[in-house]
Amino acid sequence: MVGHVDMRSASIFVQTLKPSQVTIRYTDSTSGKTYSTPVHRSTDDQGNCLTFHLDSVEPGRTYRYSVVVDGSEVRLAFPTVFRSRPIWKYRGKTIPNVTIALGSCHYVNELGYERLDSSGAEKGYGTPTEIFSSILARRPDAMLWLGDNVYMREPDWGSRGGMLKRYSHTRAHDGSRAMFASVPNYATWDDHDYGPNDSDRSWWMKNTALEVFKLFWPNPSYGLKGQEGICTSMEIGDVQVFMLDDRWFRNANDRIDQQRRILGDAQLQWLIDGLAASRATFKVVAVGSQVLSDNKKREGFERSSFERDEMIQAITKNKITGVVFASGDVHFAELSKLDREGTYPLYELTSSPLSAGLNTSQTYRMNTFNVPGTEYVGHNFGLISVEGARGARTLTLRIVDASGKDVWQQTVSEKDLR
Repeated sequence: MVGHVDMRSASIFVQTLKPSQVTIRYTDSTSGKTYSTPVHRSTDDQGNCLTFHLDSVEPGRTYRYSVVVDGSEVRLAFPTVFRSRPIWKYRGKTIPNVTIALGSCHYVNELGYERLDSSGAEKGYGTPTEIFSSILARRPDAMLWLGDNVYMREPDWGSRGGMLKRYSHTRAHDGSRAMFASVPNYATWDDHDYGPNDSDRSWWMKNTALEVFKLFWPNPSYGLKGQEGICTSMEIGDVQVFMLDDRWFRNANDRIDQQRRILGDAQLQWLIDGLAASRATFKVVAVGSQVLSDNKKREGFERSSFERDEMIQAITKNKITGVVFASGDVHFAELSKLDREGTYPLYELTSSPLSAGLNTSQTYRMNTFNVPGTEYVGHNFGLISVEGARGARTLTLRIVDASGKDVWQQTVSEKDLR
């Protein structure tokens, strides 16, 4: 799997079936030169997971890579390729177009671990789809995983070995492998890849969940200085993405003696600092839980309206431009919009699920901030596309169905978000 890619480096995740000696060979399509990473050994205690950092990378070039295990190149049925980020600042008026895919709620069935229906038969929650081929066909510059990227079951979340097995089973899903091999992937988590349903900061296996997350997701960074967690940020052209952690700091759900927070004060201040400092045209704030919803049946920021108001007031007070939210979790898709007096509206693109079950409850889907005509109950992924000349960039938000057809789109200009 391709992980974080920048202008002069790239990360490649590899998992072997047994302890092995592994290296990555990669060829610069421009110069024709081939490079090799140092050899590393995968080990059972690390789930046989390795992340390689490719350092002989130059900006704006295409690289083909191969995985060499115990001296033999692994033959795969799909291309293994990535493109490094191009240099564009201070180099004329041209800005590269940007396409970012996003999604949440990926469930891969496994007999023996599924719930039983009323007849006593196992009924998997996952639905096989061609959705990952449809994502790959759009040739995105990145894929943002917005939580519930694996669904840990009851036998999984109580042990490190169980977590490793669940991640390994999901990652080996044939339908996703070609997309993983060619698209840079970034992830945050939500409750089902953190612990049990609705998990919060009290989850006693959170440190183990963090360790396993780091093994399988080669993000650019994890958490804040001096604190654990998984928030991170990266630039893709003139878009800066802030991926938030909605579990590590979340107050215990049933405590009533304190104000409820989801991000926690330190992470919220990190976000506002980063947004204020960013010079990106558009700032995408990606988080597992919905931000712009007022439906108390959900598990998003409607449960922490104090913290949501604090975040939005800080964005408004500091006159931060170009902010758009992206989220998952709810098992349907929608666009939400919050109008703000005296400044631009805030939009939120919610995409869910990739392959998990659908939410058909009408009462659950009620949301005052919903943009009419954007609710979609079907397997889907989101697309954020940015194009245009410097100073006149446009951002298009899309929901795309599993077959690759656009369900709807909404376009706003750079000046619309000032």
